[in-house]
Amino acid sequence: MDVTPFEFRASDDALADLRARLERTRFAADFANEDWRYGFNGDYLRELVAYWLDGYDWRTQENAINAWPQFKTEMDGVPIHFIHVKGKGPNPTPLILTHGWPWTFWDYRELIGPLTDPAAYGGDPADAFHLVIPSLPGYVFSTPLTTPGHNFWTTADLWVKLMDGLGYPRFASHGEDWGAFLTAQLGHKYPDRMIGVHFTTMFPLDMFGGGRSSRFGARAKRAGNRRISTSSQRSRDIMRCRQPSPRRSHSRCRTRRRDSAPGSSRSAGHGAIHAAISKAAFPRTIC
Repeated sequence: MDVTPFEFRASDDALADLRARLERTRFAADFANEDWRYGFNGDYLRELVAYWLDGYDWRTQENAINAWPQFKTEMDGVPIHFIHVKGKGPNPTPLILTHGWPWTFWDYRELIGPLTDPAAYGGDPADAFHLVIPSLPGYVFSTPLTTPGHNFWTTADLWVKLMDGLGYPRFASHGEDWGAFLTAQLGHKYPDRMIGVHFTTMFPLDMFGGGRSSRFGARAKRAGNRRISTSSQRSRDIMRCRQPSPRRSHSRCRTRRRDSAPGSSRSAGHGAIHAAISKAAFPRTIC
């Protein structure tokens, strides 16, 4: 896999053009829409445009993004951008984080330090991760995308190739929103490659396929109608960070196969991934 370092710098001309277009915004009249019942609130839109003009500093954000090691590669004709930070610890666990729509890789920026260098944040170096944060195909710097047909199950295949190319034949995965679909797919199709999977949203993998589970790999096909439950009770349990009951085998942190005993390496991976991500991403939540 050919990997090249990447850094983005917007041209002064591009930023000047953006400012000029914002200044030329023609706002539509808006009334009786304080509760947004008729669409986007006009007053809020004016505040947003004013913030982009005078409050937002792109160069500051650009420098913060470029402070982390970024790379680009191409797999199966698909350009992929990603951050790759090596963990500082005795035996860091490889972990890939996948964003959703309409978000970007940068939503995980506050997790990079705590997950790769936990000791610097008062944690245990043994909990360190080798962190990979890619941009989904067609998002941000994973461009230009010139072919159709890309979805969460094809991207899951790309993530396995990406991690393998980076020297991680086995790894853990976390995802939110669209990234949760992708992460669940990794767990279903590539169980032997997964140390553990952790996701914040739970949907059946055939949700967009009309029940055609065969499209998601041989393992899903054998599973038949077994799917991740999305019952309202399960959703409430997740939102409240309850410990799932023994019958709720598909929790948001699914890492142990049926033949793995408690206390096994898979079970240990489950705890480390859940604890590290939960503490870093949700410091005010007790899970």
